Amino acid sequence: MGILGSLLGILGFGVGISIGLIVGYFLFIYFEPTDVKDYPESTAFDEIEPNSLVDLLPELPLWVMNPDYERVNWFNDFIANMWPYLDKAICGIIKSTSEPIFAEYIGKYQIKSIEFEQLTLGTIPPRLHGIKVYDSNEKELVFEFAVRWAGNPNIVVALKLLSLNFSAQLIDFQVAATARATLKPFVPTFPCFSNIVVSLTKKPEVDFGLKVIGGDLMAIPGLHHFVQETISKQVARLYLWPQTLDIPILDSSIGAVKKPVGILHVKVLRAQKLLNMDFLSKSDPYVKLSLGGDMLPAKKTTVKMNSLDPVWDEDFKLTVKDPEAQVLQLHLYDWEKIGAHDKLGMQVVPLKLLKPYEKKELTLNLVNSLNPNDPQNKKPRGQLMLEMSFIPFQEDSVKFSGPLSFHERKESISSLSDDISLRGAGLLLVTVIAAEDVEGKNHTNPYAVVVLRGEKKKTKARNKTWNPKWEEEFQFMLEEAPLKDLIHIEVKSKKRRFGFRSKEVLGYVDIQLKDVIYNGRINEKYHLINSKDGILHVDIRWKVI
Repeated sequence: MGILGSLLGILGFGVGISIGLIVGYFLFIYFEPTDVKDYPESTAFDEIEPNSLVDLLPELPLWVMNPDYERVNWFNDFIANMWPYLDKAICGIIKSTSEPIFAEYIGKYQIKSIEFEQLTLGTIPPRLHGIKVYDSNEKELVFEFAVRWAGNPNIVVALKLLSLNFSAQLIDFQVAATARATLKPFVPTFPCFSNIVVSLTKKPEVDFGLKVIGGDLMAIPGLHHFVQETISKQVARLYLWPQTLDIPILDSSIGAVKKPVGILHVKVLRAQKLLNMDFLSKSDPYVKLSLGGDMLPAKKTTVKMNSLDPVWDEDFKLTVKDPEAQVLQLHLYDWEKIGAHDKLGMQVVPLKLLKPYEKKELTLNLVNSLNPNDPQNKKPRGQLMLEMSFIPFQEDSVKFSGPLSFHERKESISSLSDDISLRGAGLLLVTVIAAEDVEGKNHTNPYAVVVLRGEKKKTKARNKTWNPKWEEEFQFMLEEAPLKDLIHIEVKSKKRRFGFRSKEVLGYVDIQLKDVIYNGRINEKYHLINSKDGILHVDIRWKVI
């Protein structure tokens, strides 16, 4: 009897709790309290009581609580006017996206059909409660915004299960979120950025009603809070910073500025049986080397006087940005003391024929042009012999590794000591981006001069401006890391008057390269020395071979 009594007691308790929850649920839904008064929809700010204002503080817009956030009423007015059309467009996207998902369940679990009976986002649009734009040295735009939506959508999904019809209705949807969006990188193709990166800066607040069989399912005690927390946690897990949502706008190859990924080593060995372009003597050949798609000046061998079988044995290093698409262009000329140099022949070598780290010897038959229908290509023009090898930078070596396993790659990378990484040969990339408030006493046509280890390079001049923008990149090939070197960048102005050129120094800066070597990159703005308010913006990178 003791055991039986306990079982009956537990059973009675369970039945009683179940009946109580069901009765309470329907009483809560179908009987409204009579002692609750309706408050007006809006009240003037100065008429709100202090106690009520304290309760409302979390709901105030960001531009009220944080002065660095700006109001965007113009944008909210724009959305309000466009909302009837945005509603139809967004609902169309929701419907077209959901139909294939619904189709996967039809026929399973005795489901006959799933469809939208009603689908509208209502008449109340979302609103931005403030926006803040951040300064950045990178080629990107970063802004933070707070969005809230207390909408009146009417979304009804009808489900036919066996011979029974069920419907679920989403009502009174509310959401509040603060997000950060980054438009990057900037490209010279409309809309001038290729990606939007979005992340949440705090957990979103979500609330909604869900009617099933005429009753609000969210009215069940405890379920409302549980669903809210679950949705908020799941959204935060996916998109709360540092997690991001990447939205591609343009193809990554459109307008993208490619960065160097390695060094092409070329050794021009010799040539044989070249054309003789001179009457009284033999040709004076030399070779010009360049990479396709590269704006840098071509490199040249020395001139071998009076020879049709010259021997050079000269080494060159060229910066590679796209080994799958770029080609090495080789042009041979006959040097002339006066007048244009005669063309002896040319040839190209696609870099995709090279395997990283492997040296390749080539013998190239020279042609007049790459046009297969050129009749002059039938004339023998001799041969050019050279050695080539492609050496990727350490940080890019994994992309060009062949069939090595991950374990083998990891071992090869870990075997490189820090001393080699810091003291080995590499490429220093210096990008002079812009300057601000550079004012000259007599004229302001600023240009920048970059000096490293006696090698001097300069940007183009920008006429009549205190805030020039250059965006010019310079490359310095170094046999060892410049741990103890300073790079000197000087901003000057020049003007030509009556055939004479006058120059003026607007300011300079000396940058220690030690930080660049250890960190791989710096992107900073520096105050110019000997300038009142001048600022220089540079980006410096170190690529280890």
